[in-house]
Amino acid sequence: MLTIYRSTETGLATLTDIVPGCWISAIEPTTDEIEQIHHLGIPRDFLTYPLDLDERPRTEREDDGSLLIILRVPYYEGPKVDVPYTTLPLGIILTDKYIVTVCRRPNEAIQELTSGRIRGLSTVKRNRFILRMLLLTASRYLENLRQINRTVDALEDQCQGSIRNREMLEMLKYQKSLVYFTTALKGNQLMMERLQRSQMFHMYPDDEDLLEDVITENQQALEMVNISSTILTSMMDAFASLISNNLNEVMKFLASITIVLSIPTIVTSFFGMNIPLPWEADGLAPVYIFGIFLLLSIGVVLLFRRRDWL
Repeated sequence: MLTIYRSTETGLATLTDIVPGCWISAIEPTTDEIEQIHHLGIPRDFLTYPLDLDERPRTEREDDGSLLIILRVPYYEGPKVDVPYTTLPLGIILTDKYIVTVCRRPNEAIQELTSGRIRGLSTVKRNRFILRMLLLTASRYLENLRQINRTVDALEDQCQGSIRNREMLEMLKYQKSLVYFTTALKGNQLMMERLQRSQMFHMYPDDEDLLEDVITENQQALEMVNISSTILTSMMDAFASLISNNLNEVMKFLASITIVLSIPTIVTSFFGMNIPLPWEADGLAPVYIFGIFLLLSIGVVLLFRRRDWL
């Protein structure tokens, strides 16, 4: 789907035709839409590279001055899938007339840009537009990381008294998400440092300062993801031991109960044998037998409690 935007005094306006100074957003583009953008003089490879879900962050420049920037943006798959949070390649193509973004799926970064909540967003100032998108991407990583941390905290509370694997498997899903985030942020960091070395934004001091802010924000996101990943790994190891210990406690309790319940069986079996036994002519014999196994059971329970077996 192609959507054409151009900045106005009141914000982004949606256009029906492609004009110089506009932003062309291609989400899940069809073959015809790719051809339509290609006729603007944009290399076909620049339009197809970002559609590969395994494409890594990088930059590429053509002889005509067209610049391709590929970064990976966070993408929320949903809580039911194997990896709730993953990343997608987003291609930003910069020419002397247009800004084109290409992505395989709708994502939060593009939605945030088109929401109108970002002040001062201009499609004419193309370098500034790219920097705002890079900064927004780093901010989305931080926001998704906060969501992951809140979910993991809830799972931590459930794990404390659990003997099941469900909570551990849920934590494993989010650990996979953090691995994807770490890999993507490292790639984005290398790509941004390459942009800084190319002095692409050296012409305008404000843009150069904003690029430094983007790199700092990305580094912060990378450090926080690394910290969260380390904590989650340690937490999973600790809770694996805790679940094993909880299971041992349950088995210990069941074994103790089995021993206590076997005492009445032993006593009644003894007095049920077909041989002369004490109190066999006494009408209160059942009361005496009940008292015997009751006292024995209480004694075993007290013994197990003293030794912390029950």
